[in-house]
Amino acid sequence: MARTPPRSLRGKVAFVTGAARGIGRATAGALVQEGARVVVADLDGERATRTATEIGATASLQVDVTDHAAFTAALDEAEADVGPLDVLINNAGVMSIGAFAEESMVATYRQFEINVFSLIHGTREGIRRMRPRGHGHVVNLASMAGVAPIPGAATYAASKHAVVGLCESLWWELRGTGVDLSYVLPVLVDTDLAGGMKRTRATKLIAPEQVAAEIVGALKVPRLAVYAPRSMGPVTKVTGALPRALGNRLMTASGSDHVVLDSLGTPERAAYEQRVAASAPTADGRR
Repeated sequence: MARTPPRSLRGKVAFVTGAARGIGRATAGALVQEGARVVVADLDGERATRTATEIGATASLQVDVTDHAAFTAALDEAEADVGPLDVLINNAGVMSIGAFAEESMVATYRQFEINVFSLIHGTREGIRRMRPRGHGHVVNLASMAGVAPIPGAATYAASKHAVVGLCESLWWELRGTGVDLSYVLPVLVDTDLAGGMKRTRATKLIAPEQVAAEIVGALKVPRLAVYAPRSMGPVTKVTGALPRALGNRLMTASGSDHVVLDSLGTPERAAYEQRVAASAPTADGRR
């Protein structure tokens, strides 16, 4: 059977959240290089504008994705100014680390607000816009934490497991609609979110551009689960088939059972955690 040729992204309208830095910025830049008309959206409006100028994006918008009405309004504005949405990339995300029993509910709510509830809202908005037109692609950023245990980041792992579960289930609902769905599973990425994280033989560090390249590849040739690097796909299948006792020994031998907690207290980690805390809208983590 002949392979379906890769889709062209030239002229496609793409909206990327959390696009002022990290994976979002790299993905927005890669889409611009493919000829897409890209809207850079971020909580930091000034940085979003600067990023859009630097990468040659079509537009930038300041948006707090946890304000769902504002998120919807930003999508409306993008469609009015740039064109109907072809691609929505729900990239915005945060990670707090530490012993689970000592985690504040502020940190718990903040991670689920951004990583899950905002992503669900964005996904629903994307589908509502794309399905009547019979085409479009929603890409949701998960993490290898969504398919593997991450001691010291239990709430973050739970939020990313939720993204995987959402997408695996929603894929069945979208069959035959013309709307494609992908979730992205990166290993540790060299961004602010991974600031201060210790390295082990099992915790590879990759550049944001590597994740962006896999996202672009999935937009050209759609697939549901997008591993970054792609080699983690077969690795995950093999390790997932191992008996738990053997898997536990591998976790311990590689240092993966304590690497996150060992990262507590580093200056880079503290700076990131402070920035996330400062972005929370209220003291109890809820509006």
